[in-house]
Amino acid sequence: MRRLLASIFKTGLLLLVFTSIYAQNGLDTAIVAPGAKPVLVSKQFSFTEGPAVDKQGNIFFTDQPNNKIWKYDIEGKLTVFLDDAGRSNGLYFDKKGNIIACADEHNQLWSISPDRKITLLVKDYNGHTFNGPNDLWINSNGCIYFTDPYFQRDYWKRTKPDAALSGEKLYFMKDETSAPVLADANVKKPNGVVGTPDGKFLFVADMGTNKTYRYQINKDGSLSNKEIFVNQSADGITLDEKGNLYLAGSGVTVYNNNGVRIAHINIPEAWTANVCFGGRNKNVLFMTASKAIYILQMTVKGVE
Repeated sequence: MRRLLASIFKTGLLLLVFTSIYAQNGLDTAIVAPGAKPVLVSKQFSFTEGPAVDKQGNIFFTDQPNNKIWKYDIEGKLTVFLDDAGRSNGLYFDKKGNIIACADEHNQLWSISPDRKITLLVKDYNGHTFNGPNDLWINSNGCIYFTDPYFQRDYWKRTKPDAALSGEKLYFMKDETSAPVLADANVKKPNGVVGTPDGKFLFVADMGTNKTYRYQINKDGSLSNKEIFVNQSADGITLDEKGNLYLAGSGVTVYNNNGVRIAHINIPEAWTANVCFGGRNKNVLFMTASKAIYILQMTVKGVE
């Protein structure tokens, strides 16, 4: 009996260890559809970024070096949505169905309508050129949060940030007609940003400190109660319906709402820049990865 119990205990322990390793380094079966693996959709780009999903589940993303915004529709069809896209990086849809874009060519924010009409929303900060608006998130009240790190571009004439900005910071706008104001001046190199659907919390990945922070969003749109959520940074980030946070970089690392790592999705590319959910049911994980884009069928849905 003792041998039998010892054998059962050892088997159970090994199973527990195996399951833990699988969840930490592979695909967590609680969030990934049974048997699903990342699927290469296309590898025809120079560097993909900024995926955003519309109300129907179509995904729009950028090929920044080629200055285009592409559309990956719910039928799996790829088309160019916009040429001469302002070297757009991060994208997000507003309530009207316009794409709000971090137009990196001249470090602006644009609004791009469904019929491709471009409206300039933000051109500078108090007369000074932004470092390079990189990623953004819009809450249900229309408040826009965007990050402004400095990554030198070969199409810029300048070779250093505007000293008047005093660093790479996080900004917000109360609506699309408001001037940007500082949300956090103490980040080092903020990049990916996303908020919870209830509008209570904002997550910001800071590549300068290799941490991802969580803030409380106040009624006036300002931020408070900043805390370290995980000791890992990212390029782009997104959330699912369970509150799991997805950090893109070396593949995609997933943390639950308590900041515990639950999965790592390996992508066979040099860098996974960004991630979002799309598809008819918002349960397809879409990943922009260097020259390629990948999808992965999930059991959870996105909330953006």
